[in-house]
Amino acid sequence: MGGIGAVLEGLLTTRSYNEAIERTFLVGPLFPGADLGELDAVLYRASEGIADTPYAKALSEIEQVYHVEIVYGQRKFVDKNKNVTTLTDVILVNVSNSNEVQTSQFKGRLYEDFDIESSRYESEWEYEEYVRLAEPAYDALQALIGGKTNTPVFVISHEFMGMPFAFKTLIERKSNEDAANMRTVFYAHEVATIRPIVEGHPGHDIRFYNVLEQAKAHGQSIREVFDDPFWYFKHALIDKAHLCDAIFAVGDLVVDELRFLAKPFEEFPINLVYNGIPAFEVSLQEKLTSKALLQKYAKTLLDYRPDYVFTHVTRLVKSKGLWRDLQVLMHLDDLLASNDKTAVLFILSTEIATGRPHESIHEMEETYGWPVYHKIGYPDLVGAEIELNNGVSAFNLQSKAIKVVFVNQFGWSQAACGKRMPIEMEFMDIRKGSDAEFGQSIYEPFGIAQVEPLSFGAICVVSNVCGCCGFIQRATDNRDVPNIVIADYTQLNIPPKSLEDVIHIGLAERNAIEMENSRDIAAKLLGRLPRKPRDVEDMLREGYDIASRMSWEVVVKDYFLPGLKRAL
Repeated sequence: MGGIGAVLEGLLTTRSYNEAIERTFLVGPLFPGADLGELDAVLYRASEGIADTPYAKALSEIEQVYHVEIVYGQRKFVDKNKNVTTLTDVILVNVSNSNEVQTSQFKGRLYEDFDIESSRYESEWEYEEYVRLAEPAYDALQALIGGKTNTPVFVISHEFMGMPFAFKTLIERKSNEDAANMRTVFYAHEVATIRPIVEGHPGHDIRFYNVLEQAKAHGQSIREVFDDPFWYFKHALIDKAHLCDAIFAVGDLVVDELRFLAKPFEEFPINLVYNGIPAFEVSLQEKLTSKALLQKYAKTLLDYRPDYVFTHVTRLVKSKGLWRDLQVLMHLDDLLASNDKTAVLFILSTEIATGRPHESIHEMEETYGWPVYHKIGYPDLVGAEIELNNGVSAFNLQSKAIKVVFVNQFGWSQAACGKRMPIEMEFMDIRKGSDAEFGQSIYEPFGIAQVEPLSFGAICVVSNVCGCCGFIQRATDNRDVPNIVIADYTQLNIPPKSLEDVIHIGLAERNAIEMENSRDIAAKLLGRLPRKPRDVEDMLREGYDIASRMSWEVVVKDYFLPGLKRAL
């Protein structure tokens, strides 16, 4: 689901991974009403009488001990471009009626061995679900691999969710010979403790990362600077990640954030394991064809054919900093107008992950001109969409050269987005045809989506707190390349002297810094926008070169596999 889906797809379909790794299991909860259609085979599910595996008896016994339901199947991950197919084993466990006695005993071990007080978090189902999952999933894995193996078995915890499983592995390793070759890895795709601190305070990244700098200089940890973080169940689990055999972090700032959690992390050899990004080689003609479709759509909606097409494809959450797009465009609008140029920004984002029914889209389109115009209330604006649309409407009222179109839908095709979209349009066109992709997040451990259009010759406008910036610097040997504009909102005009100087940064200070910086970003972006086809060709060539150096193949070979070796 979500970002981890893209990560798994990229990671598991590399040649380096498949040459090094003998067998892969994906372990997780079986959510109520889950669609198992994505599985290529279901080999065991007692409720449907499926037992196409010699391990059926062992899995049935585990179900009876823990009062859970297990689904065991297989799923293929395919990369058509590289002609790589990976077959993974999948273990899903429904723990909604699990054995309370067994769960209580395991929670007792979590307290004895790791000082985790489960009683504080039992009202949080997310905590309960992953704690209840740990033991039956561990036993199912052991049954399927046949106990002790000569080959090392790496238990990789994606975020806090996999930590109870990792704890179970560490407990078993103390006394069970079958677990002797098992190693645990905490894979930090964020630092769950930090996200609410950044998002929940009006100073956002400007405040937090300056506080982090000052705290680091004085050797202070999170408990000494902010409130006790143990109110948060996710923190309770990741606080003990230093007990794993290795830690992977997807960005340079994630390393700093982990070291800020507690003293044991300060000396821990944390491995940088960036996310990879896709690298597609496309021709100038393909690029221009996709852009022409976006221009045609803009002309139909707005009655003008823009010279430039900007995009922001994102989840609709506070961390994405969407208001910063509008601030940059406010300055860029004057600059484009004085150059007699026009542009459009398509924001593709929605609160409704499954998307709106196509018939509702067609009705809104015909009745009041969606997506240029919106109405509050389902099937149109809900939740955070309302606030974003208010900002978009206010911008469009006063802008001269740029208009913003907020498409609150999942998908990018005529079927999903209405009859006014060209029938030839498909999702890849919004990636291929873009002149610039925005992604000025306030908290972004990596940011795959922000730099996905890189190999399509787009200028990627990202904030310096995005984890991808460190990988970009490595991939470009720290060169200033036209394809990347990095917005640094955390640089203060007057260097702070103390923690007190920065802990109180709030909305007023943030507004002033954002307003000033967005002017610089607009000027920089204008200077880099292509003027003629030759410029576009240069951007395509440079973008593909950078993306190739940031591919999943590079990530697995240079970062992921060496990290696993370190865990041994």
